[in-house]
Amino acid sequence: MNKFVKSHGLGNDYIVLDKMDLSFDLTPEAIRLICHRNYGIGSDGILLLTNTGNSGFDLKILNPDGSEAEKSGNGLRIFSKYLFEHGHTTEQSFFINTAGGKVQSDLEIENGLVKFVTVEMGKVTFTNTEIPVGGEEREVVNEEFRINGDIFNITSLSVGNPHCVIFTDELDVNYVKKVGPLIENNDLFPNRINVQFAKVISRSSVEILIWERGAGYTLASGSSSCAVAAACVKNGLTDSVVNVLMPGGQLDIEVRKDWSIKMKGPVEEVSTGELSQDMLQKLRNPETINL
Repeated sequence: MNKFVKSHGLGNDYIVLDKMDLSFDLTPEAIRLICHRNYGIGSDGILLLTNTGNSGFDLKILNPDGSEAEKSGNGLRIFSKYLFEHGHTTEQSFFINTAGGKVQSDLEIENGLVKFVTVEMGKVTFTNTEIPVGGEEREVVNEEFRINGDIFNITSLSVGNPHCVIFTDELDVNYVKKVGPLIENNDLFPNRINVQFAKVISRSSVEILIWERGAGYTLASGSSSCAVAAACVKNGLTDSVVNVLMPGGQLDIEVRKDWSIKMKGPVEEVSTGELSQDMLQKLRNPETINL
């Protein structure tokens, strides 16, 4: 009971739990405690297996602030590895149902372990009502945006979750950490938004830094990589196959003519374990958690 698996995709780490195995309610307070780097296991979020059926595996993606995310590219690769290596499937291709839509996952196996996962991430939309972004209906492409005295041109889109891409000539981690939360929580974005600063290197590569909604600065993000690649293609800055370079590593993204996205990248398991009685006592009494 109460077992967990911790894995990462390019340094973006998640804890995987099975709802059927838990003896407590996964409240926002419980999520924050489990994800806390000092008082919990520590992670960029939780991947919760909620159901297994003929139509695929149901996944709930939870941010470390206790909120729910619609989709996560790294999370999907981690979850796919977990399903195969921990006995939930023997198939190397299957479907995963998320709040941001159904995706297909294909595994590459080496010596019995999942090393790479390719995920069909669904179709991109730039239409503001579908992202969502405030204002009259339009595609949000290369649009002027002002915040904190600075003026940006943004391209916003959804790949099942919302993104705001800003192209720049220089990348600065401290600056991303400063303005990222301001953009994430701006009134223009009613559901908040993931933020990426992107520097185009060539027709086939782009370097990015990421401020993730509900998680903060992160080393890598699969859905962010998909969003940036799509924004690059939409603005004519790259070809349709893009290598996205992040502090945590690289993902290979293909943007098709119908705006469907394919993502390929590595995944590694870090540890498995069981929650202690001390931790469980707090998780079963969320009113005692003060984080």
